[in-house]
Amino acid sequence: HIFSHELAEMHNVTAVQVRRDIMFIGYTSQSRKGYDIKDLAKAIGKIIDTKEIMNLTVVGYGNLGKALCAYLLNRRPMLKLVAAFDIDPKKIGSTATGIQCYSIERLREIISTHDISIAILTVPASAAQDMAKILVASGIKGILNFTATNINVPNEIYLEELNIITSVEKVAYFIKHKKKE
Repeated sequence: HIFSHELAEMHNVTAVQVRRDIMFIGYTSQSRKGYDIKDLAKAIGKIIDTKEIMNLTVVGYGNLGKALCAYLLNRRPMLKLVAAFDIDPKKIGSTATGIQCYSIERLREIISTHDISIAILTVPASAAQDMAKILVASGIKGILNFTATNINVPNEIYLEELNIITSVEKVAYFIKHKKKE
């Protein structure tokens, strides 16, 4: 169990707003004891999760790509990691993370045969834009960009960009700022 005020403190919002938001999705607390986290996660999952399984891939099977494969494998029942891709012949054929790594040359074929709609991009920054174009041309509908560069995709493609360096710098800034208070 977690109390709404504890949840609120984690995200710098008021407990009242958290209760309102949770009530909005149709979930109510157990009187004044707070929320059962497992039940709340299921309620949120019903809203967020897709009705059908969506297949995803990791493109770039280096250290970050392998770590993401290991982390994502069987993590969410409606998001299924089904393949990884790389250009390095030493990595192709590997199943070290429980996912088959294919040659980038087979990208279009594997995306099509496995009905993959989401790609997680972990290639070097210099290859990110070209790879994004190839992914879009291969039928990918959404890209999570983990590279250190912004990419451009057509408007119909959903793009989420996560720059780890920027995020760490943001945390460092706020820690530094908090010390001065």
